[in-house]
Amino acid sequence: MSLSDAKVRNAKARNKRYKIADGDGLFLLVHPSGSKYWRLKYFFGGKEKSLALGVYPHTGLGDARDARSAAHRTLASGIDPGAVRKEEKRVAELRAESTFEIVAREWHANRKHEWAENSAKSVLTRLETHAFPKLGERPVAEISPPEVLSMLRIIEGRGTLDTARRVKQYCAKIFMYAIATDRAQRNPVPDLEGALKTPVTKHYSYLKASDLPAFFEKLNGYQGEPLTRLALLLLLLTFVRTNELRAARWEEFDLDKGEWRIPGERMKMRQTHIVPLSHQAISALREVQEHSGNREHVFPNEHNPLKFMSENTMLFALYRMGYRSRATGHGFRSTASTILNENGFPPDVIERQLAHTERNQVRAAYNHAQYLPQRREMMQWWADYLDKVHLKHDSKGLGF
Repeated sequence: MSLSDAKVRNAKARNKRYKIADGDGLFLLVHPSGSKYWRLKYFFGGKEKSLALGVYPHTGLGDARDARSAAHRTLASGIDPGAVRKEEKRVAELRAESTFEIVAREWHANRKHEWAENSAKSVLTRLETHAFPKLGERPVAEISPPEVLSMLRIIEGRGTLDTARRVKQYCAKIFMYAIATDRAQRNPVPDLEGALKTPVTKHYSYLKASDLPAFFEKLNGYQGEPLTRLALLLLLLTFVRTNELRAARWEEFDLDKGEWRIPGERMKMRQTHIVPLSHQAISALREVQEHSGNREHVFPNEHNPLKFMSENTMLFALYRMGYRSRATGHGFRSTASTILNENGFPPDVIERQLAHTERNQVRAAYNHAQYLPQRREMMQWWADYLDKVHLKHDSKGLGF
């Protein structure tokens, strides 16, 4: 005898759970607590099985019968409805565990060891600020190109074109990671090619060869802290990145050998970098030792000796020397690169000394000493070149 809505509604709890059949394998299972569950008994592969069809009253009698009919159709096609249910559950769980934010944070955690600490923080902050509010809760496999573009348009609308470009790059890598970990089938970012405004590249202001005599004249007359003046000189002699010099520790230097080894954790590309030291650079460093040789950092912070020189110290010194908008510490790298290229040094040697990106990561792991003899020769030539420029205005040369 088939069930009715009234009979299902009025079914009372007993000391033990019991069943009330509806027909064709469907029955209501009533628990001692009063809870009522729809179940379907069926046979597949010669074995009796049971399939959960819902909980009453959320799933009514009509819904349970519809579910029974669907299960029978599945059986008729030779498929176990229980296996179908398990797969649906697995997909649903995977979908819930594969939102854009979850996958993005996992990608970030797996990659952050390759970046400097500040860079890793910057990547995550950009994602948290711009991408997660719009895409964070969406299953990564379901995100479409227009959704990504909509998020990027908001960033673009603020005028921060470079940020939009960077976030787009992060998203592309996140989707590729999702594909590699079997949580997405395609990357929607390539479809956005040409859809965003292209940021205008802003090059660092730098000194030309003709600017160097006046620069040395002003550096000689600098009335600020001696360590700041020496930092500017060493930055020009070594043309490392500003933060690489500011955070330098004495333990990294071998003045007798004429070598500075910057550890990978302080380098942009996370690879050890060797800086051959010219005679002039060694002389300047020995002068620096008189001021900070008993400190951990070569250029300690004047307000907190436990920290290193502020990022603005050299920049503000350049401002006081009259170089606002005309030169930056980072621009010294362009100065050196331009002059060295003009004087016939091999581009590969120059690029290696600049520690620019090595696209082949296997090669990058072994190339910190690449071209070292040529680089030693080049760095000494560069210091001698600067010495000649300086001697035109001061007979002491770069030793001051």
